[in-house]
Formats: sequence, C-alpha cells, structure tokens
Amino acid sequence: MHELADRKIIHVDMDAFYASVEQHDDPDLRGKPIAVGGGSDRGVVAAASYEARKYGVRSAMASVTAKRLCPDLIFVKSRFDRYREVSVQIRDIFQDYTDLVEPLSLDEAYLDVTENKYNFPSATIIAYEIRRRIYEVTGITASAGISVNKFIAKIASDYNKPNGQKTILPEEILLFLEELDIRKFHGIGKVTAEKMYQFGIFNGKDLKAKSLDFLTENFGKSGAHYYKIVRGIHKSPVKADRIRKSLGAERTFSENISSEIFMKERLIQIAEEIEKRISKTNVAGKTVTLKIKYRDFKTQTRSKTLPYFIRDKETILNTAVALMEQEGFRESVRLLGITLSNLNTVKEEEVDFVEVQLGFAF
Repeated sequence: MHELADRKIIHVDMDAFYASVEQHDDPDLRGKPIAVGGGSDRGVVAAASYEARKYGVRSAMASVTAKRLCPDLIFVKSRFDRYREVSVQIRDIFQDYTDLVEPLSLDEAYLDVTENKYNFPSATIIAYEIRRRIYEVTGITASAGISVNKFIAKIASDYNKPNGQKTILPEEILLFLEELDIRKFHGIGKVTAEKMYQFGIFNGKDLKAKSLDFLTENFGKSGAHYYKIVRGIHKSPVKADRIRKSLGAERTFSENISSEIFMKERLIQIAEEIEKRISKTNVAGKTVTLKIKYRDFKTQTRSKTLPYFIRDKETILNTAVALMEQEGFRESVRLLGITLSNLNTVKEEEVDFVEVQLGFAF
C-alpha cells in the first residue's frame, strides 16, 4: 500500500449546489439572485446563488436580513429529493475513478485517487475530468482542490471557486500555508480567529511562529492540531464508510412560543422523527442534546449522557423534556432540536498525523 504521505487526495465541492440545481431546472432563475429556503419573515436561507452572495446573502441567514441586503432576492422552496437525486449522479461519477470516496454531505466529498481505476498518474487531470463529467451529466459546476491530504485539499477547493480547481504540490505546501489568511484555515472559525488576532496571529506564518506549548496553553487540545496543520502535517485517510457521529432533527416555529406545553408537543414530533431515522440506520446513542434558539437568534444547548445506549422515542423524549425543565427560558423560543450522539458506531481512536514528504510526482 502507498505511504500516507504520498497520497493524492481530491476534495470536490459543488458550486452553490442547491441554488445551482434550481437555476438549472428553471432557466428563468439563471443569472438572478436566488435563495433556497423559507421566504417568510421567519424563514432561514438554506443556500444562496453566487448572484445573491455578491450582496452578502449567506446560508443560515435570516430571510428578512437577506431580503434587506438584496431587495430583488428571489426565494425558492427547497426540494431535497431533487438534490439527493443529483447527488447520487455525482457520486456515481466519483465511483468510476475510485472506491475510496468519503461523502461529507450531498454536495462535497473526498476522493483518494493515489491508486485509481484508470491508472491515471495525475490527480489534477482526474479532478478536471470529474468536473467536466459532472457538468455534462448534471448541468451544474463543481470546484476541486488537489493535494497530499484532506486538510490541504479542502482549503484548495475553495481557492478558485466557482468552477475552478487548484493543485497544491508537495513542495508548495509550506509556503502556501504560511501565506494563507488564518480565517481560511479549515476548522478555524470566527471566534477562534478573533482570539488568534489578539495574539498577533493573522496568517499561517504567524501561526507557525508560535510554539506548541503556547498553542496548547491558549487553545487547549486544538493547539496541537493547529501546530501540525500549519506545517502540512495531517493524516486522516479517506474513509469510504464514513462513520455517523450523531443523528438529530429540529423545528423552526412559524411563531415564537413560550409555553412549555407547546414546547413539549413540538419535542414529541421531533423525537418521532429521530426514531424514524434511527430505524433506517440501526444506531443507538448515549448522549441527548437539546438545542434551543431564542427569538434573538441566540442558541443554547443542554446535554445529558446516559450510562447505556438508547434508541426509542420515549427515552429520547423524556431526556429532552428533562433538559428543557432543567432551567427556565429567558425569552420566547423560535427553534427546538434534539440530537442523539455518542453513538454505538463510533469507536475511541486517536487521531494520528504524518509529516509531508516532498518530491513525488503529482
């Protein structure tokens, strides 16, 4: 088997997937700013076309905010059955090249093409061919990143979006990461980036200048991860059978609710939905998490871990209700959700890393 440091990994990411499917299926929407999701005052944007993104419209944004930013925004009702159908077509194309495909969602996946079905020596050419075929079959575009590990490939796929790709060769990795804005490091969110700014960390070079002790002291366990990734060190193999780590459902209400009686009724519906999903996946879990989003969009989570695995609606519901009653609500609620995690599909395993070795053909 090839050395993990010599892998050729592709990250394929569809361009504004939901919105692109809608624009493909309805030519009248092409070239226009559209948002997939609820167009009501209480709706949330699930996806935005690139025309809408120019105005600052983003996924997970409140519809009222999106409409304020882009008055001409067109809201389109989501059609997840259609998105899944297109996703299957895309994954069939992936499988033509390699069996080592790790889907992350309907619209993105990692592929290990170090050893591929066509014996192509170039991962760059494979990525180009995959993108070409996706467009021929589905009519929508994809972007791709190519490098020696998943972390760098993920960053690269976002570099020339939309409808582009970028290959980061082994000998280019260290300089590329040094020059990269810290906000573009996959896994470093807004809060962490703001904290890094306070320490004078604005790009990869600044991050690389910090010692392992400094990073672990100020960022906990993640500090060791940051220390390694900025040096191009990351070993997570592409897993064809990606392990599910959680399972959940949530509901956004047409009107804010403050009555615990009404909340319990909604939790019953959510627990029933989770039980249906459990029956399809045959999983069980120990940790129940209750998600609460208030009318001001601030979110709170409350969790409880049981000493045994559960999978029935009654136990999930009773645990969620107990979490709800754990403390009062500071104001009315617009969303409730339940997640079951700590599943019986997840094994305790240590994440390992490997130094990038330079010099092999890409």
